[in-house]
Order: sequence, then C-alpha cells, then structure tokens
Amino acid sequence: MVKPFVPQLVYIEPRALEYSLGKKLKEKFEKDGIEIRETTSHNQVRNLPGENDFQKYRIAKSTLVVGVRKTLKFDTSKPSAEYAIPLATGCMGHCHYCYLQTTMGSKPYIRTYVNVEEIFDAADQYMEERAPEETRFEASCTSDIVGVDHLTHSLKQAIEHFGKSTYGKLRFVTKFSHVDHLLDADHKGKTRFRFSVNADYVIKYFEPGTSRLKDRIEAAAKVAEADYPLGFIVAPIYLYDDTWKEGYKELFEQLDAYLPHHARKNLTFELIQHRFTKPAKNTILKNYPMTKLEMEENKRQYRWGKYGIGKYVYPKEDQQDMKETLSDYVHSHFPEAEIAYFT
Repeated sequence: MVKPFVPQLVYIEPRALEYSLGKKLKEKFEKDGIEIRETTSHNQVRNLPGENDFQKYRIAKSTLVVGVRKTLKFDTSKPSAEYAIPLATGCMGHCHYCYLQTTMGSKPYIRTYVNVEEIFDAADQYMEERAPEETRFEASCTSDIVGVDHLTHSLKQAIEHFGKSTYGKLRFVTKFSHVDHLLDADHKGKTRFRFSVNADYVIKYFEPGTSRLKDRIEAAAKVAEADYPLGFIVAPIYLYDDTWKEGYKELFEQLDAYLPHHARKNLTFELIQHRFTKPAKNTILKNYPMTKLEMEENKRQYRWGKYGIGKYVYPKEDQQDMKETLSDYVHSHFPEAEIAYFT
C-alpha cells in the first residue's frame, strides 16, 4: 500500500504565516523534523537538491510549497464542471502520461494554498452570479487534492462549505486511497467523490507512486458507505496490446464485486482516451526515459486544441471500439449508472 505523502522539503512564503493554516503547517513540519526554507514566491523556488535534472525532478515531486493563492479568478473546467476551484497545484504521483508535466513546466513541486476562506468567498461570488442555476466546482484540475489533504484538510473544509451552499456542488477525482479523514465530513450529498481507475496493466506500468487498484476500490466502497455521490473516471483508456479489452473487463468485474448496492443508483462514469501533445511527449521522455508508453504520431489522429496546441488521439475507428466496449461494460455491470461523457 502506498503511504500518505510526506514532503522531504518544504518552502513557506512569509505571507502564508498570516493565515492559521500556514502557521499550523509550519508547526507540524518543524515538529516532524522536515527541512523548511523560506521563499518570497513559488516562482523563486530554485536550487533544489540533486546532481542532475533527473534527480531534481524527483526531489521536486516530493517538495511542498505552502503559499497564498493570489489570483482568485477561477478557470473554467469543462466538461466536468463550470469552474476549477484552486486549493492546490501539482501531484506527488509519477503517472507517465500526466498532462501536469507540461502545464507545471519546470516547477513540478506541490503547492497548497492557505487562504482558503478567500478562495471560498470567490466561489460564493461565482455561485451568486449564476443563481438560481447550479454551479459545479472541480477541485482536482491541477492536482490530486486527496493526495495532500491529510496534511491540510482544505478539501474537507471545501466539502463542508459547499454542503452549506444553496446552489454549489463540488467534484474531485483521486488515485489515492487515503480518504478516512473525509468520511465524516458533512457533505449533504453535494460533493461527488470520484476515483480514477484503470486496467491493471496501465496502473502497473504508468502510474507509479499512486494507490493500487484494489486500494482505490476499497476506498471507494468506504466513500459509498459515507453516502457521498460516487463516480469513476476511466482514464486514460489505453490500447496497450491485443488484451486491452480483457484488462478493462477485469476492471469492471472488480468494481462490481466491491461496490455496495446502494452506491449504484447515483453513479457516474467519465471515459477519457489517452492523448498527448508534442511538448508533453518530449517532457515525458525526459522525465521517464524508460517508459513503455506508446506515443507514435503516425498511429494517431491529430485533434486541434485550444491555444493552437493540438493533441494526438486514437483514430476514429479505435475511438469507436473503445467507446462501445467500455460503454457495454458499464451498462452490463452498472445498468443504473450514467456515462457522463466519452472524450
């Protein structure tokens, strides 16, 4: 079982100590004997330990920056939600295919923001603007928020904040099983707790540093018993060889075996095929030079994207096969579940 994340190195912005969470985290890390450095801003985090880029990247992934979120304008988060709520950035996992490798650029460390009340105030303003329409907030666009929340409890606060709201809903997804501290949160059914799941092959070769499938499913069962609305993101759907259909079939059989029956009436699935950009491919091969991840442009179809950066996705016939196969698995094992989208 993967142990909960403990940073090897912590940077704290001076302004973070003006907030109670910043003070608590500093006291905790001092007590635990973790090295703490001061930084005026996360952009000034430099001279990380390590003799080469390979070592520095891995140390950065175990470094936590405790800071203040200055920009309180939220990004959109389609198709999952209306807005992304920024509680943390970065991830301690080492998923080879992860888009954060390019969006985080040369700063792959984890950041947590301590001005949570200000972030919630901004969320309230977005809800007011859209009322009486419902507003959904995605808490895991730029991080695996569950992976760090056992230290901060920011997510737990957010769950209870949206539980009290009239028009707000919260959503997040995780590859970690460290959920026990969230089970007693007063969510009032307004938070959808999702787990990212995949065929064993994909988890084994491309998702080091994350919880194993069995642990994720067991955590999902706990979450269901705590009456959270539950969901699964099957991503990235990856055609690894001629046995990929069997691998995904086994995934759904395991889900079916573990999930309690009452969790199946309000269950969602999101299906996302593997894709990559040229910049992502270059970064992945630099950070994980021995990866088995297939990224051959001539085997893919080019899809134009935002900001002029297109993505390489599977050819249309493969996409159709993938969509039909996984949809069949969902409907046969969970006939009452909703497939939110395939992309």
